[in-house]
Amino acid sequence: MTDSSIRTHSDERRTTERAESSERTDEHGRARSREREREREREQEQEQTQEHEQCPECDGRLMSDTEHAETVCADCGLVVQEGEIDRGPEWRAFDAAEKDEKSRVGAPTTNMMHDQGLSTNIGWQDKDAYGRSLSSRQRQKMQRLRTWNERFRTRDSKERNLKQALGEIDRMASALGLPDNVRETASVIYRRALEEDLLPGRSIEGVSTASLYASARQAGTPRSLDEIAGVSRVEKDEIARTYRYVIRELGLEVQPADPVSYVPRFASDLDLSDETERRARQLLETAKESGIHSGKSPVGLAAAAVYAGALLTNEKVTQNDVSEVASISEVTIRNRYHELLEAEGGAPA
Repeated sequence: MTDSSIRTHSDERRTTERAESSERTDEHGRARSREREREREREQEQEQTQEHEQCPECDGRLMSDTEHAETVCADCGLVVQEGEIDRGPEWRAFDAAEKDEKSRVGAPTTNMMHDQGLSTNIGWQDKDAYGRSLSSRQRQKMQRLRTWNERFRTRDSKERNLKQALGEIDRMASALGLPDNVRETASVIYRRALEEDLLPGRSIEGVSTASLYASARQAGTPRSLDEIAGVSRVEKDEIARTYRYVIRELGLEVQPADPVSYVPRFASDLDLSDETERRARQLLETAKESGIHSGKSPVGLAAAAVYAGALLTNEKVTQNDVSEVASISEVTIRNRYHELLEAEGGAPA
Protein backbone atom coordinates (compact mmCIF):
# COMPACT_ATOMS: atom_id res chain seq x y z
CA MET A 1 0.00 0.00 0.00
CA THR A 2 1.37 3.45 -0.99
CA ASP A 3 1.92 6.40 1.30
CA SER A 4 -0.85 8.41 -0.40
CA SER A 5 -3.44 5.68 0.20
CA ILE A 6 -2.40 5.38 3.86
CA ARG A 7 -2.82 9.13 4.33
CA THR A 8 -6.23 8.99 2.64
CA HIS A 9 -7.47 6.24 4.98
CA SER A 10 -6.09 8.10 7.97
CA ASP A 11 -7.89 11.32 6.95
CA GLU A 12 -11.18 9.46 6.48
CA ARG A 13 -10.86 7.83 9.90
CA ARG A 14 -10.18 11.19 11.60
CA THR A 15 -13.14 12.73 9.77
CA THR A 16 -15.43 9.91 10.93
CA GLU A 17 -14.19 10.18 14.51
CA ARG A 18 -14.82 13.94 14.53
CA ALA A 19 -18.34 13.42 13.17
CA GLU A 20 -19.11 10.77 15.78
CA SER A 21 -17.72 12.96 18.53
CA SER A 22 -19.86 15.86 17.32
CA GLU A 23 -22.98 13.64 17.31
CA ARG A 24 -22.26 12.44 20.85
CA THR A 25 -21.83 16.03 22.01
CA ASP A 26 -25.14 17.04 20.39
CA GLU A 27 -26.89 14.02 21.93
CA HIS A 28 -25.54 14.88 25.40
CA GLY A 29 -26.67 18.44 24.92
CA ARG A 30 -30.18 17.37 23.96
CA ALA A 31 -30.30 14.95 26.91
CA ARG A 32 -29.28 17.75 29.30
CA SER A 33 -31.95 20.02 27.80
CA ARG A 34 -34.67 17.36 28.26
CA GLU A 35 -33.53 16.78 31.85
CA ARG A 36 -33.74 20.51 32.62
CA GLU A 37 -37.24 20.66 31.12
CA ARG A 38 -38.35 17.71 33.24
CA GLU A 39 -36.92 19.36 36.37
CA ARG A 40 -38.82 22.58 35.60
CA GLU A 41 -42.05 20.59 35.10
CA ARG A 42 -41.53 18.78 38.42
CA GLU A 43 -40.95 22.06 40.20
CA GLN A 44 -44.12 23.53 38.68
CA GLU A 45 -46.12 20.46 39.73
CA GLN A 46 -44.74 20.70 43.28
CA GLU A 47 -45.66 24.38 43.44
CA GLN A 48 -49.19 23.65 42.20
CA THR A 49 -49.54 20.79 44.69
CA GLN A 50 -48.39 23.02 47.53
CA GLU A 51 -50.86 25.68 46.44
CA HIS A 52 -53.69 23.11 46.43
CA GLU A 53 -52.62 21.70 49.81
CA GLN A 54 -52.32 25.08 51.52
CA CYS A 55 -55.06 27.43 52.60
CA PRO A 56 -55.06 30.65 50.50
CA GLU A 57 -55.85 32.70 53.63
CA CYS A 58 -53.60 31.34 56.37
CA ASP A 59 -51.38 28.84 54.50
CA GLY A 60 -52.83 26.13 56.71
CA ARG A 61 -53.24 22.48 55.84
CA LEU A 62 -56.28 21.55 53.73
CA MET A 63 -58.35 18.46 54.43
CA SER A 64 -61.22 16.75 52.63
CA ASP A 65 -64.61 16.46 54.37
CA THR A 66 -66.23 13.50 52.60
CA GLU A 67 -69.44 13.76 54.63
CA HIS A 68 -70.22 17.25 53.31
CA ALA A 69 -68.27 16.92 50.00
CA GLU A 70 -66.05 19.92 50.86
CA THR A 71 -62.37 20.83 51.11
CA VAL A 72 -61.72 22.91 54.25
CA CYS A 73 -58.75 24.39 56.06
CA ALA A 74 -57.84 22.48 59.20
CA ASP A 75 -56.62 25.69 60.92
CA CYS A 76 -59.06 28.49 60.08
CA GLY A 77 -62.01 26.43 58.78
CA LEU A 78 -62.20 28.19 55.40
CA VAL A 79 -64.22 26.19 52.83
CA VAL A 80 -61.93 26.18 49.78
CA GLN A 81 -64.06 23.93 47.58
CA GLU A 82 -67.59 22.54 47.88
CA GLY A 83 -69.84 20.18 45.95
CA GLU A 84 -67.02 17.74 45.23
CA ILE A 85 -67.79 14.53 43.37
CA ASP A 86 -67.05 11.33 45.22
CA ARG A 87 -65.60 9.09 42.54
CA GLY A 88 -65.18 6.09 44.82
CA PRO A 89 -67.63 3.21 45.29
CA GLU A 90 -70.73 3.63 47.43
CA TRP A 91 -69.90 0.43 49.37
CA ARG A 92 -67.28 -0.32 52.01
CA ALA A 93 -65.08 -3.40 52.27
CA PHE A 94 -62.96 -4.51 55.22
CA ASP A 95 -60.85 -7.20 53.55
CA ALA A 96 -59.72 -8.25 50.07
CA ALA A 97 -62.31 -11.03 49.74
CA GLU A 98 -65.19 -8.67 50.52
CA LYS A 99 -63.80 -6.11 48.10
CA ASP A 100 -63.64 -8.66 45.27
CA GLU A 101 -67.16 -9.80 46.07
CA LYS A 102 -68.65 -6.29 45.99
CA SER A 103 -66.66 -4.98 43.05
CA ARG A 104 -68.80 -4.51 39.94
CA VAL A 105 -66.41 -4.83 37.02
CA GLY A 106 -67.45 -6.37 33.73
CA ALA A 107 -70.80 -7.67 32.57
CA PRO A 108 -73.29 -8.74 35.27
CA THR A 109 -73.71 -12.43 35.91
CA THR A 110 -77.03 -14.04 35.14
CA ASN A 111 -78.63 -17.38 35.92
CA MET A 112 -80.23 -17.40 32.48
CA MET A 113 -76.97 -18.71 31.01
CA HIS A 114 -75.53 -22.08 31.97
CA ASP A 115 -72.12 -20.54 32.75
CA GLN A 116 -73.71 -17.41 34.28
CA GLY A 117 -72.25 -15.33 31.44
CA LEU A 118 -68.65 -15.65 32.67
CA SER A 119 -67.19 -17.44 29.66
CA THR A 120 -66.01 -15.95 26.39
CA ASN A 121 -68.50 -15.68 23.56
CA ILE A 122 -67.13 -15.48 19.99
CA GLY A 123 -69.52 -13.70 17.65
CA TRP A 124 -70.77 -15.31 14.47
CA GLN A 125 -69.98 -12.30 12.23
CA ASP A 126 -66.83 -12.82 10.18
CA LYS A 127 -65.70 -9.22 10.64
CA ASP A 128 -62.96 -7.49 12.61
CA ALA A 129 -63.30 -4.63 15.09
CA TYR A 130 -63.45 -2.09 12.27
CA GLY A 131 -66.23 -3.89 10.39
CA ARG A 132 -63.95 -5.20 7.68
CA SER A 133 -64.59 -8.72 6.35
CA LEU A 134 -62.06 -11.37 7.29
CA SER A 135 -60.01 -13.25 4.75
CA SER A 136 -60.74 -16.86 3.93
CA ARG A 137 -57.90 -18.11 6.12
CA GLN A 138 -59.00 -15.95 9.05
CA ARG A 139 -62.61 -17.16 8.69
CA GLN A 140 -61.47 -20.77 8.92
CA LYS A 141 -59.41 -19.94 12.00
CA MET A 142 -62.38 -18.21 13.69
CA GLN A 143 -64.63 -21.16 12.92
CA ARG A 144 -62.17 -23.52 14.60
CA LEU A 145 -62.02 -21.19 17.61
CA ARG A 146 -65.82 -21.14 17.85
CA THR A 147 -65.94 -24.93 17.76
CA TRP A 148 -63.38 -25.37 20.52
CA ASN A 149 -64.89 -22.55 22.57
CA GLU A 150 -68.28 -24.28 22.42
CA ARG A 151 -66.70 -27.54 23.54
CA PHE A 152 -64.98 -25.87 26.47
CA ARG A 153 -68.18 -24.07 27.56
CA THR A 154 -70.06 -27.37 27.94
CA ARG A 155 -67.54 -29.77 29.41
CA ASP A 156 -69.91 -32.40 30.81
CA SER A 157 -73.45 -33.72 30.48
CA LYS A 158 -74.77 -31.57 33.33
CA GLU A 159 -73.71 -28.35 31.60
CA ARG A 160 -75.16 -29.55 28.29
CA ASN A 161 -78.42 -30.35 30.07
CA LEU A 162 -78.48 -26.92 31.68
CA LYS A 163 -77.69 -25.16 28.42
CA GLN A 164 -80.54 -26.89 26.60
CA ALA A 165 -83.03 -26.24 29.41
CA LEU A 166 -82.17 -22.55 29.79
CA GLY A 167 -82.49 -22.13 26.04
CA GLU A 168 -85.98 -23.65 26.24
CA ILE A 169 -86.95 -21.34 29.10
CA ASP A 170 -85.77 -18.28 27.19
CA ARG A 171 -87.61 -19.36 24.03
CA MET A 172 -90.93 -19.99 25.82
CA ALA A 173 -90.67 -16.82 27.90
CA SER A 174 -90.10 -14.77 24.75
CA ALA A 175 -93.13 -16.36 23.08
CA LEU A 176 -95.29 -15.63 26.14
CA GLY A 177 -93.96 -12.09 26.65
CA LEU A 178 -92.68 -12.76 30.17
CA PRO A 179 -90.19 -10.30 31.75
CA ASP A 180 -86.58 -11.01 32.67
CA ASN A 181 -87.27 -11.49 36.37
CA VAL A 182 -89.56 -14.43 35.54
CA ARG A 183 -86.89 -15.99 33.34
CA GLU A 184 -84.27 -15.52 36.05
CA THR A 185 -86.47 -17.18 38.67
CA ALA A 186 -87.32 -20.05 36.31
CA SER A 187 -83.60 -20.60 35.71
CA VAL A 188 -82.96 -20.77 39.47
CA ILE A 189 -85.81 -23.27 39.93
CA TYR A 190 -84.44 -25.50 37.18
CA ARG A 191 -80.92 -25.33 38.63
CA ARG A 192 -82.28 -26.44 42.00
CA ALA A 193 -84.16 -29.32 40.36
CA LEU A 194 -80.97 -30.39 38.59
CA GLU A 195 -78.88 -30.19 41.78
CA GLU A 196 -81.42 -32.22 43.77
CA ASP A 197 -81.54 -34.90 41.07
CA LEU A 198 -85.21 -34.49 40.13
CA LEU A 199 -84.71 -35.02 36.40
CA PRO A 200 -84.27 -38.81 36.08
CA GLY A 201 -87.42 -40.20 34.48
CA ARG A 202 -88.55 -36.78 33.24
CA SER A 203 -87.78 -34.81 30.11
CA ILE A 204 -85.69 -31.65 30.07
CA GLU A 205 -88.50 -29.82 28.25
CA GLY A 206 -91.07 -30.91 30.85
CA VAL A 207 -89.06 -29.71 33.87
CA SER A 208 -88.08 -26.44 32.18
CA THR A 209 -91.73 -25.76 31.25
CA ALA A 210 -92.86 -26.52 34.80
CA SER A 211 -90.16 -24.20 36.16
CA LEU A 212 -91.34 -21.35 33.93
CA TYR A 213 -94.98 -21.96 34.89
CA ALA A 214 -94.13 -21.87 38.61
CA SER A 215 -91.96 -18.76 38.17
CA ALA A 216 -94.71 -16.86 36.34
CA ARG A 217 -97.19 -17.64 39.10
CA GLN A 218 -94.74 -16.59 41.81
CA ALA A 219 -94.04 -13.28 40.06
CA GLY A 220 -97.74 -12.41 39.74
CA THR A 221 -97.73 -12.62 35.93
CA PRO A 222 -99.35 -16.05 35.50
CA ARG A 223 -100.09 -17.80 32.24
CA SER A 224 -102.69 -20.51 31.88
CA LEU A 225 -101.69 -24.12 31.33
CA ASP A 226 -103.16 -23.94 27.83
CA GLU A 227 -100.97 -20.95 27.00
CA ILE A 228 -97.91 -22.66 28.43
CA ALA A 229 -98.69 -25.87 26.54
CA GLY A 230 -99.10 -23.86 23.33
CA VAL A 231 -95.42 -22.86 23.30
CA SER A 232 -93.99 -25.96 24.98
CA ARG A 233 -92.78 -29.16 23.31
CA VAL A 234 -94.59 -31.39 25.82
CA GLU A 235 -98.26 -32.11 26.45
CA LYS A 236 -100.45 -30.28 28.94
CA ASP A 237 -100.90 -33.33 31.20
CA GLU A 238 -97.14 -33.84 31.49
CA ILE A 239 -96.62 -30.15 32.32
CA ALA A 240 -99.21 -30.29 35.13
CA ARG A 241 -97.81 -33.54 36.50
CA THR A 242 -94.21 -32.28 36.46
CA TYR A 243 -95.23 -28.94 37.94
CA ARG A 244 -96.87 -30.58 40.93
CA TYR A 245 -93.81 -32.81 41.42
CA VAL A 246 -91.32 -29.93 41.24
CA ILE A 247 -93.11 -27.61 43.68
CA ARG A 248 -93.63 -30.51 46.12
CA GLU A 249 -90.00 -31.69 46.06
CA LEU A 250 -88.48 -28.20 46.15
CA GLY A 251 -90.95 -26.87 48.71
CA LEU A 252 -91.94 -23.88 46.57
CA GLU A 253 -94.62 -21.59 47.94
CA VAL A 254 -96.94 -20.82 45.03
CA GLN A 255 -100.16 -19.02 45.85
CA PRO A 256 -103.32 -19.75 43.83
CA ALA A 257 -103.50 -17.55 40.76
CA ASP A 258 -105.50 -14.36 41.23
CA PRO A 259 -108.10 -13.85 38.46
CA VAL A 260 -107.44 -10.09 38.60
CA SER A 261 -103.86 -10.63 37.35
CA TYR A 262 -105.22 -11.92 34.02
CA VAL A 263 -107.55 -8.97 33.40
CA PRO A 264 -105.01 -6.37 32.09
CA ARG A 265 -103.61 -8.77 29.50
CA PHE A 266 -107.03 -9.90 28.25
CA ALA A 267 -108.27 -6.30 28.06
CA SER A 268 -105.14 -5.23 26.18
CA ASP A 269 -105.39 -8.09 23.67
CA LEU A 270 -109.07 -7.22 23.03
CA ASP A 271 -108.28 -3.48 22.79
CA LEU A 272 -110.79 -2.58 25.49
CA SER A 273 -110.93 0.68 27.43
CA ASP A 274 -109.68 1.37 30.95
CA GLU A 275 -113.28 1.72 32.10
CA THR A 276 -114.00 -1.85 31.00
CA GLU A 277 -110.91 -3.13 32.79
CA ARG A 278 -111.89 -1.28 35.96
CA ARG A 279 -115.42 -2.71 35.77
CA ALA A 280 -114.05 -6.24 35.33
CA ARG A 281 -111.90 -5.79 38.43
CA GLN A 282 -114.92 -4.68 40.41
CA LEU A 283 -116.86 -7.77 39.32
CA LEU A 284 -114.03 -10.03 40.46
CA GLU A 285 -113.70 -8.26 43.82
CA THR A 286 -117.43 -8.71 44.41
CA ALA A 287 -117.14 -12.38 43.45
CA LYS A 288 -114.34 -12.85 46.00
CA GLU A 289 -116.43 -11.26 48.73
CA SER A 290 -119.32 -13.58 47.83
CA GLY A 291 -117.03 -16.61 47.75
CA ILE A 292 -118.14 -17.83 44.33
CA HIS A 293 -114.57 -17.85 43.03
CA SER A 294 -113.61 -20.82 45.19
CA GLY A 295 -112.92 -23.98 43.18
CA LYS A 296 -113.25 -22.26 39.80
CA SER A 297 -110.63 -21.64 37.16
CA PRO A 298 -109.10 -18.15 37.61
CA VAL A 299 -108.65 -17.86 33.83
CA GLY A 300 -112.34 -18.57 33.24
CA LEU A 301 -113.39 -16.05 35.88
CA ALA A 302 -111.10 -13.38 34.43
CA ALA A 303 -112.37 -13.99 30.88
CA ALA A 304 -116.00 -13.84 32.03
CA ALA A 305 -115.33 -10.65 34.01
CA VAL A 306 -113.80 -8.98 30.95
CA TYR A 307 -116.78 -10.00 28.83
CA ALA A 308 -119.27 -8.80 31.44
CA GLY A 309 -117.35 -5.56 31.94
CA ALA A 310 -117.43 -4.87 28.19
CA LEU A 311 -121.21 -5.36 28.10
CA LEU A 312 -121.75 -3.11 31.10
CA THR A 313 -119.71 -0.32 29.48
CA ASN A 314 -121.38 -0.81 26.06
CA GLU A 315 -118.25 -2.03 24.27
CA LYS A 316 -118.71 -4.52 21.47
CA VAL A 317 -116.98 -7.81 22.11
CA THR A 318 -118.19 -11.35 21.51
CA GLN A 319 -117.79 -14.45 23.61
CA ASN A 320 -115.83 -15.98 20.75
CA ASP A 321 -113.31 -13.11 20.83
CA VAL A 322 -112.77 -13.52 24.56
CA SER A 323 -112.57 -17.29 24.17
CA GLU A 324 -109.75 -17.04 21.63
CA VAL A 325 -107.75 -14.59 23.74
CA ALA A 326 -108.14 -16.53 27.00
CA SER A 327 -108.03 -20.06 25.49
CA ILE A 328 -111.26 -20.86 27.36
CA SER A 329 -114.43 -22.36 25.91
CA GLU A 330 -117.46 -20.16 25.32
CA VAL A 331 -119.54 -22.40 27.61
CA THR A 332 -117.22 -21.63 30.54
CA ILE A 333 -117.40 -17.91 29.82
CA ARG A 334 -121.21 -18.04 29.69
CA ASN A 335 -121.51 -19.92 32.98
CA ARG A 336 -119.05 -17.71 34.86
CA TYR A 337 -120.54 -14.58 33.31
CA HIS A 338 -123.99 -15.33 34.72
CA GLU A 339 -122.52 -16.10 38.15
CA LEU A 340 -120.59 -12.82 38.22
CA LEU A 341 -123.64 -10.74 37.32
CA GLU A 342 -125.76 -12.52 39.91
CA ALA A 343 -123.12 -11.81 42.58
CA GLU A 344 -123.07 -8.16 41.45
CA GLY A 345 -126.85 -8.01 41.93
CA GLY A 346 -127.79 -7.52 38.29
CA ALA A 347 -129.78 -9.76 36.01
CA PRO A 348 -127.92 -11.62 33.28
CA ALA A 349 -128.62 -10.45 29.75
